[in-house]
Amino acid sequence: MSDFDPNKKVYKAQGGTFSIIDLLRSFADPELEVDGISRISDLHMKVGEPVRYRYDGDLETIEDGEPLTEEILRELVFPLISEEQRKSLAENSLLDIDAGYSWEEEKINFRLNVFHDRDGTACVMRMLPKHIPEIDEIGFMNPQVWQDITELNQGLVLVTGVTGSGKSTTIASIIDYINKSRKARIITLEDPIEYVFQSEQSLISQRELGKHLSDFPNGLRSALRENPDIIYVGEIRDATTAQLALTAAETGHLVLSTLHTKDVKGTFSRIIDMFPADRSTEIAAQLSFSLAFAVSQKLLARKSGNGRVPVFEVLKNNSGVANIVRTAKLHQVYSKMETGQGEGMNTLEQHLIELVEKEVISKEEAIAHANDANIVTRLD
Repeated sequence: MSDFDPNKKVYKAQGGTFSIIDLLRSFADPELEVDGISRISDLHMKVGEPVRYRYDGDLETIEDGEPLTEEILRELVFPLISEEQRKSLAENSLLDIDAGYSWEEEKINFRLNVFHDRDGTACVMRMLPKHIPEIDEIGFMNPQVWQDITELNQGLVLVTGVTGSGKSTTIASIIDYINKSRKARIITLEDPIEYVFQSEQSLISQRELGKHLSDFPNGLRSALRENPDIIYVGEIRDATTAQLALTAAETGHLVLSTLHTKDVKGTFSRIIDMFPADRSTEIAAQLSFSLAFAVSQKLLARKSGNGRVPVFEVLKNNSGVANIVRTAKLHQVYSKMETGQGEGMNTLEQHLIELVEKEVISKEEAIAHANDANIVTRLD
């Protein structure tokens, strides 16, 4: 039996003493929500520093918070992970732990990463939204995008962006819509499971790395033997996963996945660069054939100061795009998105300008996050 108690009050801040559960209560505060979504996304803890929250994208230090000691941090974090994970952290400073924690009282799930730095133990906790947003509320510039994606029977759909940009939420909304509207077999491979789906029109199996599969490549190989229509791979991290995802998309499956890239153009080079140079032509050709959509997204601060809003860059594969990818003329990708609005495409700058004109975001915020700031700077 563990001696670690999530309700044990050990951390001094704001004139009181807090348990980890007390620190999590900010995530459930209705006064800190916009449209039912908390403005606080993450809790950061590390030895030698006070607790910090990520609020509207910025790290904010808790009021009068004392610097964490190794002992106090472990009292906060260790109740949330298994005995086996605690032992692994204690025995190997090179190891980091990915885990999930369900706060039953508020029905909120968190994703944790616990690791070591030069000062000692550190932990980041990310809240997973309680509800999957309806797909028409996600915020695509053109609703034709999600309509086309959810009607696909095969192909690769990549949603990219930096950590915390909302990629998993976008994918979850797509899966949720398909689940409610199509009779399909859906298999997800996740690290960890973030949104829990209940089978409706579709039949869904969710598998978690470390619990139900050893790694994404083996999970993908297994999924291909399980008669799926749709496969969701939490993240393409290596050449083997990329190759299997491309092959699955080629052989009549709809494959959804994410990548860590800052824009659509970087999506292609990121995948091609996973492979040896002598395979780049082959992979580019396979990608040009398999890809259906590449979507890149960012979260920006609202002009009102009340929460954040997603902004998207969208590329739909057609014969012209496929030729660009196949011949590695990636500098032409931007112009294809710019002139492809009739097919649901748009550049990041086009979406930024629309949001500025609607006064959803400020011009300064748009310039700060544009891939080509000069385009937004010329806006009246």
